[in-house]
Amino acid sequence: MPAETPHLHLLAKAPLAGQAKTRLSPLLGLEGAANAHAELVRHCVANACKALPAANVTLWTALDHAHPLFIELREAFGVTLSAQPEGGDLGARVRHALNSTPGPAMLMGSDCPSITSALITTCAQQLASFEVVMLPAEDGGYGFVGTRQDYPALFEDIPWGTQSVLTTTQQRIEALGLQVAYPATIWDVDRPEDWQRWKELENL
Repeated sequence: MPAETPHLHLLAKAPLAGQAKTRLSPLLGLEGAANAHAELVRHCVANACKALPAANVTLWTALDHAHPLFIELREAFGVTLSAQPEGGDLGARVRHALNSTPGPAMLMGSDCPSITSALITTCAQQLASFEVVMLPAEDGGYGFVGTRQDYPALFEDIPWGTQSVLTTTQQRIEALGLQVAYPATIWDVDRPEDWQRWKELENL
């Protein structure tokens, strides 16, 4: 670990049927999709706490901040729970989380099982040498970002949820003249085929 251990922020919705991972419902049903989301969040928090001390991990909650899943994870791992701010787009929530703790900070979604604990450790180490660390996603977005200080332009007026997220952000990084590391390309679980891909990997 670098001399100044970064803080890792995780964004997660409560696993409510009809409000979490609904694109998995054709395969799993609404209740099954919510349960799949809960499984992904557990996996993500476990990986985070393998890579970093729990004191350096915050789980940012949405929909139901007191959901039993969040309480379970706080008790099991000792992570901090914080409520995601109401209003604002994804960029505003990401930036709010990154700026909520002093020093270098990293943030990831809770639906990227391809981000292993070893990869989180690598990103933390890279952040000691680079101003930005990012894990591009196969779908044109990114699943992880780390920064050493606040760069508002990286998160403002980004076309979230589109295939242009990564390229737009990379243009901002270049315009700001920042040094960036891309340790790996990852994938997240959005569609039924992504869920099946993860389950096949788990069974290897």
